[in-house]
Order: sequence, then C-alpha cells, then structure tokens
Amino acid sequence: MSDTEVEQTQRFKVGELTVEAGTPILTEGANSAQLFTVLSGMGIRHTTLENGRRQVLTFILPGDLIGLQGAVMGEMGHSVEARTRMRLCVFDRAALWDFFKNAPARAYDLTWIAATEEHFLGEALATLGQRTAEQAVAWALVRLWQRGVALDLVENNSMPLPFRQQDLADALGLSLVHTNKTLAKFRTKQIASWRDGRLTLTDIDELSRIGLVDEQKAVRRPLL
Repeated sequence: MSDTEVEQTQRFKVGELTVEAGTPILTEGANSAQLFTVLSGMGIRHTTLENGRRQVLTFILPGDLIGLQGAVMGEMGHSVEARTRMRLCVFDRAALWDFFKNAPARAYDLTWIAATEEHFLGEALATLGQRTAEQAVAWALVRLWQRGVALDLVENNSMPLPFRQQDLADALGLSLVHTNKTLAKFRTKQIASWRDGRLTLTDIDELSRIGLVDEQKAVRRPLL
C-alpha cells in the first residue's frame, strides 16, 4: 500500500482486539457496530438452522475481513467463532460510508474481497452439489493449502490447520465418520495427513486431481 492508503486505513481503524480460542466474535442476527481484519489466528464462519444443525461457510485465515455483511445489511446472517487465539484490527462500521467516499481505491479493495468471497461460496456450493465425498475433502484441503502458501504458512510441506474434523464435515455436508474415513484413506495412500492441528501434503498434484481442482494463479490479495 502507498503511504496515503496506509493513512486512510489508519483513520478508519479504531483499535485492536485479542480473543481466545472458542470466543464468539460475531453472532448471527446481531447488529454489530464493528468489522474486523484478522491480523493473526484462525476461525470459522457458520450458520445454524432452527433444528440446531450447523453449516460451516468458510474457514477464516489471517488477512480475512469479517463483519462486512453486518456493516452493509444491518445484521449478521452468520456467526464467527475463533478457533485459535486471534488478534483483530477493529474498524468502526459507522465510518464505512466515509471510507468509501474518501478512499475509493481502498474501497475497491474491499469490494474485491467481497467479490472473491462470493466466488468461493459459489465454488463451495458446486462442491456440495456435484463432488463426491472424496472429491469434496480433497478440494477443501487443496484450497486451504493454497491459502496457506499465499500466507507463507507452509513450511516443509506442512502448515497449521487448527480446526476440528467436525468443522470440515460441517463445511462439506458430510458425516464425521465419512470425513474421518476419507482422511484416513488419503493418509494410507500417503497423499495427505491432517493430525495434531497440522496439515501435511505429500502429493498435491494427486490431491488436486482427485478434488477436480484447477490450478490457480497467485493473486495479490488486498489487506484492509
């Protein structure tokens, strides 16, 4: 970012917040006065049906923006929960319009982030509807791995992935048993291993083939 863009973002920023693992950051149906950029740590976005069943929408990694939906629509359509200790940059929702008006280049970055999220959710919907369980798990691991590479989280073919297998199952519409069996199959074939909060990929080409994943070019992701 240019010095001007940094200054504009700093004016929008009102502080920083640290939360512990398991902390609800935003709640479905609530009217939040703030939105956040994740500076460190990981979490999940999820929504809960009337019968109590949960759908994980996305996994939150450093650099992600959370709370934009509540800032624009007035209330959150999903919840956000920390899976690790997280440090958040806090922005005032009431200043969002002035931010768009006075910093159009940064506002475009924010729009780009929202459009990217929409694209990913479309791909996730296609996965739920058209990929088999094995293909879906492979797709999810590859996409998380690609994000980890972009964030310099990968070292020696391994990256931190501090989510629960139930989170992955809830994201893909699978049972925990089916998810565990699929992960065990990948481990036996020495393609991928996810244990003790770390994901290790030993054959990403094969995992991409199984998951029907097209190779994606690295794109500069704006940080708000």
